[in-house]
Amino acid sequence: MSNLDYQTKQKIALHRYTILSPLITDRTTAPSKTAFFKEAADRVYELDGKSVQYSSYTIRHWYQAYVKGGFEGLFPKTRSDNDQQRKIDEDIADQILYIKKSYPRLPATLIRQKLIDNGTIKPSDLSLSTITRFIKKNTGKTLPEDKKDRRRYERAHINEVWCGDSCTGPYLRMNGKKVKTYVIALIDDASRMVVDAQIFFNDNFVNLMNVIRSAVSKYGKPSVFNFDNGSNYRSYQMSLVSARMGSTIHYCPVRTPQSIMWSL
Repeated sequence: MSNLDYQTKQKIALHRYTILSPLITDRTTAPSKTAFFKEAADRVYELDGKSVQYSSYTIRHWYQAYVKGGFEGLFPKTRSDNDQQRKIDEDIADQILYIKKSYPRLPATLIRQKLIDNGTIKPSDLSLSTITRFIKKNTGKTLPEDKKDRRRYERAHINEVWCGDSCTGPYLRMNGKKVKTYVIALIDDASRMVVDAQIFFNDNFVNLMNVIRSAVSKYGKPSVFNFDNGSNYRSYQMSLVSARMGSTIHYCPVRTPQSIMWSL
């Protein structure tokens, strides 16, 4: 991945953080980290418009990298062996076997393409013949059975969920004209305390950041931000800020702005 620019690496890191966020922010219902990695591996994710899956080994590796290096630890590493054929290491082997188990009839050509699509390898890393030989040699290996845990959970403590929203504020008269204002506020879900609220002339991402920065400086960071689907909140920048803080974001279902975290 040495040819990836910084923005692309940052996007991949955010994608990985999103997968890990229930564990990082203590929102997972899995009884152990191992169980979480297995449950996460059962799910299908979307990256650049393509459906991708990852092995539990890969997700575990990402978590260890995050613990060691924070958000930056999730950035794809620059390889030092450019233009050289890559061997099938444990990570790649685990992913190949997982894909083969999930899609038994999938040919080696498409398995290789999946590895390329999810960023595991570059086209020059592994030849089709190498992957084909590996599959033939290891067709007897199996992976854990699919299990999905859909237990509900609730949050009961302060700084676990902050709900954010904006609304029209009072009109001010300036230079003989009425000027519209906006109130942007954050409220702690458990205590119902307004952790910050400010009035602005524009309802935009920059002003939302001012409110978040002020609230965090006074009360620390929340585990989860709960927002509606407004453009200020549902943006790449907001996702990146949340990831760098070590928080995650929950968005209310469309047309149900009254919904909150425990409706999941």
